[in-house]
Order: sequence, then structure tokens, then C-alpha cells
Amino acid sequence: MKWLFIGAMALVTYLIRALPLTIFQGKIKNKWLRSFLYYVPYACLSAMTFPAIFFATQSVWSAVAGVAVALLLAFFNRSLITVFLFITRSAHWAVRTAASAGGFSFFLVFNHIDYNSSNYSNK
Repeated sequence: MKWLFIGAMALVTYLIRALPLTIFQGKIKNKWLRSFLYYVPYACLSAMTFPAIFFATQSVWSAVAGVAVALLLAFFNRSLITVFLFITRSAHWAVRTAASAGGFSFFLVFNHIDYNSSNYSNK
């Protein structure tokens, strides 16, 4: 039974990719549809990437700082390595600033970390 499900999923996956190639053999002339299809990969990549960025760290501020710097550098057409270096530096700065702005207790409260609970062990 397991192989039947795997075969069905493979068939459906193949059909989703093969049918448009066989049905739409000519160039798409509708300007609106071409414009819509042009942005689909960017929308899908953004929908997968942005949640991962914001849940990758324990601090929302580091994620916001990283995204802001990445968008700013991308706007000015900087290279990928430059964007990476500035993002990591800005995220590090944001976490340290948030921790020192209101003291260490502010940082713990903001991240909902309870270091006084019995679940925390200092290993």
C-alpha cells in the first residue's frame, strides 16, 4: 500500500510539471499572464525564506536588523558576500544593543526565557 501512495505522488508531481509543457507549446501572448508568471518564483522564494529568517534567531530584533540591512544593500546592488557580512554584523549588533539597552533582564523577558525555572540547567 505504501508503494501505491509513493507512485501516486510521483505521478501527480510529474503531471503538474509535464502538462503545462505539453498544453502551452506556443508563446504566451497575454501580457497580464506573462507578468503574473514572471513574479511567481520570486513570490514563492519570499514566502519560504522570510518565515525562516524571522524564526532563525531567538531575537526578533536581530532578524529585523538583518532583513533591513539585506534589503538596503540589495537596493544598492551590492554583492552577496557584502550582504552576508553586513547582515551578520548588524544582527550581532542588534542583539547586543537590545541586551544592554534595558539590562540583561529586558533581553530575557523579551525572548520569553526563564532562567530561573527548573528546566534550565547550567551545564
